Amino acid sequence: GPGGVRDALDKQYYFTVLFGHEGQKPLELRCEEEQDGKEWMEAIHQASYADILIEREVLMQKYIHLVQIVETEKIAANQLRHQLEDQDTEIERLKSEIIALNKTKERMRPYQSNQEDEDPDIKKIKKVQSFMRGWLCRRKWKTIVQDYICSPHAESMRKRNQIVFTMVEAESEYVHQLYILVNGFLRPLRMAASSKKPPISHDDVSSIFLNSETIMFLHEIFHQGLKARIANWPTLILADLFDILLPMLNIYQEFVRNHQYSLQVLANCKQNRDFDKLLKQYEANPACEGRMLETFLTYPMFQIPRYIITLHELLAHTPHEHVERKSLEFAKSKLEELSRVMHDEVSDTENIRKNLAIERMIVEGCDILLDTSQTFIRQGTMKNSNTIIVKHEWGRQLHSDWTLLLSGPDILCSSKEDRSAWPTAVAVPSADDTQAKAQEKLALLKALSHKTGDNVRSENSCLLFPFFISTSGSAPHDII
Repeated sequence: GPGGVRDALDKQYYFTVLFGHEGQKPLELRCEEEQDGKEWMEAIHQASYADILIEREVLMQKYIHLVQIVETEKIAANQLRHQLEDQDTEIERLKSEIIALNKTKERMRPYQSNQEDEDPDIKKIKKVQSFMRGWLCRRKWKTIVQDYICSPHAESMRKRNQIVFTMVEAESEYVHQLYILVNGFLRPLRMAASSKKPPISHDDVSSIFLNSETIMFLHEIFHQGLKARIANWPTLILADLFDILLPMLNIYQEFVRNHQYSLQVLANCKQNRDFDKLLKQYEANPACEGRMLETFLTYPMFQIPRYIITLHELLAHTPHEHVERKSLEFAKSKLEELSRVMHDEVSDTENIRKNLAIERMIVEGCDILLDTSQTFIRQGTMKNSNTIIVKHEWGRQLHSDWTLLLSGPDILCSSKEDRSAWPTAVAVPSADDTQAKAQEKLALLKALSHKTGDNVRSENSCLLFPFFISTSGSAPHDII
């Protein structure tokens, strides 16, 4: 009954298992005999949960390793199965080839037996015929090759290849010249400009060598591309190189526009003895071969025209159906357009420079020459006349050895005695005033004579040659 069950429960032995983890509820265990409880407690004391976890981890690693081995074996089995299938296919193909060869061999047996039974003379005749057929074939091929070598197309291709080889050599020489310009002059002068007592300023170095280093890097890349194309000879594809080069050639515009100014800055810097001595030291380098810095600064001026001439010659020997024809024509047109733009910019800059040089030489100044629409045409002596008679608006005549002719109403003239110049709208100055003005401008004339070369020369503050100036781009018909 209920009493017996309660007595049985009261006689059981209890013990509690406590866990070190927080939040883990203790376990309450019971057993019927005290000895069983002691054995359970002893077993629990000897057991370690961490050891069990380690053993479980080891078993899991072994299980994963075995799974990987099984997967690898499956993959290897699949590969072997595919190889066996491929080998079976190859065996079948070889069997079919062997069967075909056996059939061919069986068909050839009667012919071989007939050859063995042929007359020796017949064999000799067949051998001679075989030799003659080979000789005729070789002679025909030789004739075809010789005819092509002598054909206009082959001659055109030879000239085209020669133009390409010459262009590569010229490009190599140009890159070498730029290398000397940059490494022999630009970089040493930059270092000198950073010294304690600089013979030249960084601004002057930048003005003299504007874009020189960039141009050198550009042409080094272009030269490497040309050499790579030559390595693939006889296949020569050049149009893509010009496609890469053309967008970068705008740097030449700045160089050409700055060229005259760079030479003027260089001439001014040479007035410094320290700079002149240093420059002569650089120019004495054997790599310069006796050439001056001005020579190296001039080389890039002729590179664009040289490319135009090369492309013109290349197109002359390129067939109209050639794959590069259109690309080379496009490159040539772009270079010609760039050359015209640079020529116009140089002409405008040079025209303004010459007009300002003339204006400085006039005693009272001349606003006409400050007009940018005035175009310098040429200089020279007046033909068919030893003395020019200029009628002034105040009525008297003036005998002059030379005069400056403009398309406008004003005429620049000079006196025969001291040959100083003034506009017709200004009263003729007295000899004393003229001499004073001449002395004031003597220093400017001397400096100008160095800058303008033979176009304008000074001698005791006087002009030696006439200048003809017009507002149009072409010379008037009445100027001789």
